[in-house]
Amino acid sequence: MLVAIDIGNTNTVVGLSDKDRLLDHWRISTSATRTADEHAIMLGQLLELGQLSSSVEEAIISSVVPGAIQPMKDAVRRRFGVEALVVGQGTRSGMPILCENPREVGADRIVNAVAAYHRWACGLIVVDFGTATTFDCISPQGEYLGGAIAPGINVSADALYRHAAKLPRVEIRRPSRVVGRNTVASMQAGLYFGYAGLVDGIVDHMVAELDFEVRVVGTGGLAPLIAEASRTISETDELLTLVGLRIINRRNQA
Repeated sequence: MLVAIDIGNTNTVVGLSDKDRLLDHWRISTSATRTADEHAIMLGQLLELGQLSSSVEEAIISSVVPGAIQPMKDAVRRRFGVEALVVGQGTRSGMPILCENPREVGADRIVNAVAAYHRWACGLIVVDFGTATTFDCISPQGEYLGGAIAPGINVSADALYRHAAKLPRVEIRRPSRVVGRNTVASMQAGLYFGYAGLVDGIVDHMVAELDFEVRVVGTGGLAPLIAEASRTISETDELLTLVGLRIINRRNQA
């Protein structure tokens, strides 16, 4: 079995797969100060929580938090006795990166692009709703072309709470109306519908620059929620990153 670990700025997603079948997955908070021992305990507890066998033979890690990579690698080695593949420079993704400096592109963005192209095999824009919201363009030939990065919706909500003295912290949800009749409803309307508009606006500008048709795919925990109000997102897959990690691991083992 394969353990796939995606370490994001806010959350870490762990998936356990058997061949091409995802058996279970978990989402936990990311901590750059967590030790290898703590990671090892956590991984063991997650497998026990899912009542799954711990016969892990392979592991792969992608991370946008450099300080969290080595402790997680050490934890995988200690808990499962295997050496984890880390997505980065030298990893065979099977996708040409047509950027000025490919090393600058986040591992999660490449992994998402690989998974999306493997599934749909056409021109794509992948929108990943995380701490930052990323927009990644893939050509019909399977080339990574670049993209855009915007603040995530939770970052925007937190900025309102921190920098406006009278505004509270609010839950990200779809309000019943755009014209809010109290502070919380007004904030939720601005965040939710404003963010859907941001997504559609950036996608529209990208489509105008590209000379091919695209399918727009959303991923990340908030993708299904925002997609409800977006006119451009046609598909959502919250676990696209885990799929991409499985594909990249297979390509490197081969």
